Amino acid sequence: MNDTLLLLVPIAAEHKALLLARFQVIEATDPAARAAAIAAHAADIELVLTNGSVGFTAAEIAALPRLKLLAALGAGYENLDRAAARARGVALCNGAGTNDDCVADHALALLLASVRALPQQGKALRAGIWRDDLLLYPSLGGRRLGIVGLGAIGRKIAHRAAAFGMVIGYHNRTPRPDAGDASYFDSPQGLAAWADDLVVATPGGAATRHIVDAAVLAALGAGGHVVNIARGSCVDTAALAAALKAGQIAGAALDVYESEPQPPAELASLDNVILTPHVAGWSPESVRASVQNFIDNADALRRGAPLPTPI
Repeated sequence: MNDTLLLLVPIAAEHKALLLARFQVIEATDPAARAAAIAAHAADIELVLTNGSVGFTAAEIAALPRLKLLAALGAGYENLDRAAARARGVALCNGAGTNDDCVADHALALLLASVRALPQQGKALRAGIWRDDLLLYPSLGGRRLGIVGLGAIGRKIAHRAAAFGMVIGYHNRTPRPDAGDASYFDSPQGLAAWADDLVVATPGGAATRHIVDAAVLAALGAGGHVVNIARGSCVDTAALAAALKAGQIAGAALDVYESEPQPPAELASLDNVILTPHVAGWSPESVRASVQNFIDNADALRRGAPLPTPI
């Protein structure tokens, strides 16, 4: 008999088919359906597939006596109660590495669009304004890119940015021996003072909440652009809005924000802000790889083998 899976995140039909072929799937992608599914199927659920934003609580773990694997579809897992899972002997895994390239691609797309003011130039063109009456915007080559969080995704962003001729600096809890020519800074503010542009690629959670704050934005300066593909909590939205309105920085491009799934009201009306709906890691290839990775972890657990991507 197939294991029973509680699916808490929406995925496309073609990827859901991979799960339906392998598990008894209970889909519950909104809070009411989630509560109802747990109440009705608590005795059956053995696997839970969620993500870092949606999470899974200690109370929910306690309600599922047969739970054996709690999984995050993507790399993030900040809202999974890992302590409660471990105390119950529930295995934990995530989708580390399955969407890194997709996120890094999106980060560079956002950075290029912001620095080159692509939305503003498109809007001007539609209003009948030709290039002779527009500002000139800088190339990426030679600009200094500060990366907050040089993990797997941060390193891929650095590699792509270096191909554009950017000079790379980074802030991490500690220096990385595999950082190559990238310069290490021991504080986000120090990194921002050096950088022309800033990309946030650090994990979410309490330790990185508002790691980009008013002081960091002031240090970045009037020509700077901020890109966030990490977690919305990593950037102080009110401080970012104030900096943009005051001309303290030049622009921002965000795939994640504190108000999601609602767009940030303070930023949505600003011409120098680009917003995408938390899709940096989403492509047909990356979602399929993430779902297959979950299946591989579930199969490994059933065999008693080490999980491919344990948390």
